[in-house]
Amino acid sequence: MEKIYKTIVENNLIRKGETIGVAVSGGQDSMALLHYLASLQSELDFEIVAIHVDHSLRETSAQDALFVINYCKKNHIRAYKFKVDVKKLAEENGSSIETAARDARYGVFQSLVARGIVDKVALAHHAQDQAETILLHLFRGAGISGARGMEIEKQKIYIRPMLSVGKDEIIRYVTDNEIPFVEDETNSMDTFQRNFIRNKILPLVTSRFPGAITALNSFAQACREDDDYINSQVVTDALTVEGPKTVKIPCAYFLNPQPLSTRLVFKALEMIGVYKDVERRHIELIKELALGGQNGSKLKLPMQVSVFKEYDYITLTNEQKERKILNVKFRCGSFEVENFGKVTVKRVEPKVEGLVLDAKKLPKEASWRFRREGDYITKFGGGTQKLKTYLSQKKIPLRQRDFVPVLAEGSEVFVVAGYGISDKVRIDEKTKQAYQIIVS
Repeated sequence: MEKIYKTIVENNLIRKGETIGVAVSGGQDSMALLHYLASLQSELDFEIVAIHVDHSLRETSAQDALFVINYCKKNHIRAYKFKVDVKKLAEENGSSIETAARDARYGVFQSLVARGIVDKVALAHHAQDQAETILLHLFRGAGISGARGMEIEKQKIYIRPMLSVGKDEIIRYVTDNEIPFVEDETNSMDTFQRNFIRNKILPLVTSRFPGAITALNSFAQACREDDDYINSQVVTDALTVEGPKTVKIPCAYFLNPQPLSTRLVFKALEMIGVYKDVERRHIELIKELALGGQNGSKLKLPMQVSVFKEYDYITLTNEQKERKILNVKFRCGSFEVENFGKVTVKRVEPKVEGLVLDAKKLPKEASWRFRREGDYITKFGGGTQKLKTYLSQKKIPLRQRDFVPVLAEGSEVFVVAGYGISDKVRIDEKTKQAYQIIVS
């Protein structure tokens, strides 16, 4: 574990007088990091604070939180405990459980830094985690920027002192120092992509190539060095910013070598708030437009990015409207939805025309939200249909679909505000309690 000390000192990760938050799940890796950093406090003159985030994903998660708090009390370590409902966040944001959990954790960390409770946050990622990350990025089609893996220090807030430490070294340290830890049973669930790589792919690879993890980490280091050098050669002065959503690139810049022009486009996209879903093939299309397109020609890219050829410039514009989270329980009354209008729910007689539903048939937990992946609706006459297909058949413009409120429970949609209702909640001769949905 001396590698941790060397990493901290050589990279100046911890400065005198700083308060370092240690992200502690209670697992083997984070408990080892907490224990080792605690042993360095006097020598390097800093203080550690344990941070535990309960994701509410397992029945035993509360016990893990209690374990961490009790350990910290026993060892005189200040600790903070937070609880977040990751499943609910995933549903609200239409993201995966993995993404929602990560966003929740980092939201907690950023809040603690912003409030001045900690100066930095130490994460317990180690050499095997780095190898998993590299493979995950490569399998997703990443280039050299993705192959560089995780950074030892990021945003001057997050530090990874154990990134060069092997898993076997951590196990040995925990055993030798009799450090208690808890097991997360979800680590064995291969439904999560990282777990699949960890439990299935890496064991097969390392059984044939014992030095694979070290080789992948060396590969990442080489990619970081090359990527940093190429980025240093990119002339960002060539970019002209015209507000928070528009940036211009001289067409002549695309005569430069591909690695330079590609990175300049990505920097331009970052300036207008686009960080994902734009791929190398899109960069090729932009280059073709710059060097051979007609003046006034236009390209549409993912994330509602529009690219225009305007004389001697390529103009990139982010036309995506910011969609705020919508989570409104079903009840009488009105609520405003930005970029859509006012939605009103009122009780009416069953014979009233329009979007009218039978409230008795509606699940009690139904609430208004925006659409997300996997949504479906029951058509009149029976049979389910993907919401995406339903919205298309209703001829709702693609640019508007993310802003149309839907009344749903889980992935089942019962009302699409202003457009239609599910067969499951339609009124009939037995309906006694009816509600009308009005959009204005």
